[in-house]
Amino acid sequence: MMKLLWLDLEMSGLDPDKDVILEVAAIVTNKDLEEVSSFNKVVHHGEFRLKGMDEWNTSHHQASGLWASVLNSKDSLEQVEEELLTFLDKFFKSNEKIFLAGNSIYHDRNFIKKYMKSLERRLHHRLLDVSSWKLIFFNKYNIQYKKQNTHRALDDTKESIAELQHYMSFC
Repeated sequence: MMKLLWLDLEMSGLDPDKDVILEVAAIVTNKDLEEVSSFNKVVHHGEFRLKGMDEWNTSHHQASGLWASVLNSKDSLEQVEEELLTFLDKFFKSNEKIFLAGNSIYHDRNFIKKYMKSLERRLHHRLLDVSSWKLIFFNKYNIQYKKQNTHRALDDTKESIAELQHYMSFC
């Protein structure tokens, strides 16, 4: 049975060459987009890293509580990646290429390529990008999905699944 790995990262900015991963959330779903299990971890960074963020990221990550969670976390990115891989081993065979899904997921994939190379090796080259569905349904049918935009990784991951379910309800 096909499963999908829905993933969202919260980052300190948009540039994988200078910004870092702050939070990782993943949900495994079955072919019917029903949740099988979820994973959520915040990555520790020092205040110097957070103070280097731009105004948008600073205000959103402070308002969402992520800023404080990052400072209070004890987990390095390496630890979080290792725990995520252990989580994935419960649902995917070690030689199975995993299909990654989410909103603008290519952007998260760029950070994965840079910072989570062991995870990158497990991923299939094909992506399920909900943003493509969003473009088609809005431009052709004027159908939109109203998101909460909490800018927390697990909430955003759940919203991506709900958004695709919304579009698929018209098919």
